Amino acid sequence: MSSTASFPQISHTNSREVQLDFFRGLALCIIFIAHIPDNWLANYTYGRFGFSDSAELFIFVSGYTAARAFGRTFTQLGFWVGTIRVLHRCWQLYIAHLALFFLLAAICAAGNKLHYIDYIGRLNLYFFFERTPEAIVGLFSLSYVPNYFDILPMYIVILACVPLMMLLARLHLILVPVMCLSIYLGMWWFNWALPAEIDSDRPWFFNPFGWQLLFFTGFLLGAGWMQAPRSSHVLALICLLFILLSIPLSNFPIYSQSIWLNNLRLNIDPLVIKTNFGILRWIHFLALAGLTQYLLLYWQSFFHTRFAQYTAKIGQQGLALFLCSMILSYVAGMIMDYTGRHILDTILINMFGLYCLWILAYMIGWFKTVPWKNKTVMCLN
Repeated sequence: MSSTASFPQISHTNSREVQLDFFRGLALCIIFIAHIPDNWLANYTYGRFGFSDSAELFIFVSGYTAARAFGRTFTQLGFWVGTIRVLHRCWQLYIAHLALFFLLAAICAAGNKLHYIDYIGRLNLYFFFERTPEAIVGLFSLSYVPNYFDILPMYIVILACVPLMMLLARLHLILVPVMCLSIYLGMWWFNWALPAEIDSDRPWFFNPFGWQLLFFTGFLLGAGWMQAPRSSHVLALICLLFILLSIPLSNFPIYSQSIWLNNLRLNIDPLVIKTNFGILRWIHFLALAGLTQYLLLYWQSFFHTRFAQYTAKIGQQGLALFLCSMILSYVAGMIMDYTGRHILDTILINMFGLYCLWILAYMIGWFKTVPWKNKTVMCLN
């Protein structure tokens, strides 16, 4: 089991890919905008005009980078060391999830004292405040997962499956996509889900048995075990047509105005549902990725633009900035409850929040360099 020679090799890159950082940063910026309560600017994010949204982008990039980060540990240091590293990351995500919950619960409690709006009720946290002992047990066992706090638990479960997928890849690469598809189909056939509430049968909003399909799509591509189709005019046209056709079926103001479009939307709802990751969301995301890849062939200098570099800076601090974006978005909503949601107020608060994310990205990056150690050495000398 400790032998590393039998693991398939992971694609190697000598430097951090700015493309991955950019798209992760873009997802984090959209997550910030989309999670501000009653933020009308969220109506203009690309997720309102297609089946997939920033969650798909974030999970796909996470899977892609996980292959580079964790997969190489398996190939170089063996199964057990790789598994320990994955579990260590799961532990970090678990602690981050708990910290996010308690901090936002405190913010909601403070908000209820400062304003007439029921912020505890807005996040549906009364179970935690009224039945704290049961909620604490459920929170730590991940059987109590309120809607706003559901993406990290999903990511923990999926990431914990990486050692299993590495073992399957050790036997044969084809077993990895076969297992992913089997789990995905089993979810639909056997109604696999994890409980999100103690007093009801509501499942996790992000069902890991469905979303693992997207994560390991990114993982397979990131590992180099699967190759994306080569860009071509025909493929780009097919992607574009699918994206355009999805707009009237995904934008509520459009399909709600037409009886037949609304009925069609109801009929395909299982294919686009977010909780179980409907298959049309997967196809739509791949279409967006294919079209983006094609367009970037004609704008190869894009990632050298200032906008791309600023966004990539945010993407370099994935977990920390995700936590910050979730906190800032809720606080921004509380501020807008005071100022109102007029055009100028909304734009300024959204822009200031994005600026805060960029500043935080620089600060976190600076702290990671541990600058005080260098100064300590200089003082000792």
